[in-house]
Amino acid sequence: MTPVFRALVGAAILGAGLPAMAAPWLDPGDIRARYSAQKLADRGAMNRTTSTWPLMWGNLEQGYQNTRASAATPDTTLNYLKFERKRQAERGFRAEASLASASEGALIQGFNAGPQDSGQAGLTLEWIGNHWALGLSPSFTQSPDDDDEVRADGSYLAFSAGNWVFGVGSIERWWGPGWQSSLILSNNARPIPSVWINRRNATAPQSNWLSWIGPWDATAFLGELEGERTVPDPKVLGVRLTLRPLQGLDIGFSRLIMLGGKGYPESSSTYWNALIGRDNGQLEENDPGDQLGAVDIRYGMDVGATTLGVYTQMMGEDEAGAFPARKSWLFGADAATHWFSAEQQWFVEYSNTIADDFNGDAIPNITYSHSRYNTGQHYYGRTMAASQGGDARMLTLGGWHFLTSGTNLGARLSHVELNTDGETTVKPGSNDVRYFVPRRDQSVTHLALNLGTQVAGGWLSGEASYSDAKIETLSGKIDQWRIAAQWRYRF
Repeated sequence: MTPVFRALVGAAILGAGLPAMAAPWLDPGDIRARYSAQKLADRGAMNRTTSTWPLMWGNLEQGYQNTRASAATPDTTLNYLKFERKRQAERGFRAEASLASASEGALIQGFNAGPQDSGQAGLTLEWIGNHWALGLSPSFTQSPDDDDEVRADGSYLAFSAGNWVFGVGSIERWWGPGWQSSLILSNNARPIPSVWINRRNATAPQSNWLSWIGPWDATAFLGELEGERTVPDPKVLGVRLTLRPLQGLDIGFSRLIMLGGKGYPESSSTYWNALIGRDNGQLEENDPGDQLGAVDIRYGMDVGATTLGVYTQMMGEDEAGAFPARKSWLFGADAATHWFSAEQQWFVEYSNTIADDFNGDAIPNITYSHSRYNTGQHYYGRTMAASQGGDARMLTLGGWHFLTSGTNLGARLSHVELNTDGETTVKPGSNDVRYFVPRRDQSVTHLALNLGTQVAGGWLSGEASYSDAKIETLSGKIDQWRIAAQWRYRF
């Protein structure tokens, strides 16, 4: 990735005199922040998409600055984003300490994914200047599932140039409108070390020819996966474009390409062939790699004091006629309410990761698998997209209750059919890494309860969950009961 780093430094020099602040972003996982941002977008106060995370502060500022508190949009919705903006994006130095623990790793996770290991202690140090931002997040993990005790997940170096933010580091991502799952990229696995570029503010084009697409957002990254794989150190190239041609309508296009790795070419022509789709055996031994493509659509609107949204996501594991093939599907609906002097977010979501099962003849062992990259679309034992993995059906009903005191309550009930054909082509890259890949066909009902509140001057988030059966994975069984908690203290 040396040429990419050279380009990064060059862009920093060229952009050093531009009046833009290298503000950080909202990471995926904060349910209250996502609820607040999406509610502002559905009401028309923030004409921006909220389906690409991390979510840049340049987009959020438009929403809370142009909105006045009302019965439909209470002070708590606005004040939370303002508080986080002041805490995360103002110039200067800040620090945060965290302690986390989980009695068991979780296979079924959503947007608010929590701690996975038996014990973890971390420290985050951030500094934000006029054009540069730096974050260091060293942590120590006790008995990790991936044999990696010392980590730097969440660390980054970023700078702004005009309306773009460039960065290098390990940050979490979530692409798509789903609350429970993303079919192409989620925060289920650890963040991938990468270089990236994000649009800072998704303003609409000024050109009369392109103004019809409305506010648009774009992001791209190039990362490297772990060495303990059947093909060590493959590269991952991700690209996402979102459009908002009408108020309330978000359309997203995503691609994720795994290519290169030990023993395979990584030249410029390899990347070019991958980008234009010259794979699927077209180049024989020089086939550039494994590709996923996805399209997602969400429409949100307000109905009195309530906001409503419907969404879908389609992901293809293959390509036919320049369009995704071997498709998986996700459908959902959500609503935001204001009852009992508090605010609520509800959703119901169905996903099917059995290739072509929804609209054709099912083809098992395709989704998140590949004939060359036998470890599949996994990073340190976890799927980089939907946590339930391939060949699965899942229906989830969930909701959160946001009290004016700041406390959050949540519940999710899921029925999951795992590994429906009873086989898997995923090959673990190391015996030291725990693989959360279902070993056999199994139906499970899963209940998760969440709590977030202030404790001892910090923020405590916890989850208790229960499955009606132990889930069998390639690395052993997962206990039915699970308790996890994380406490964060900001200095």
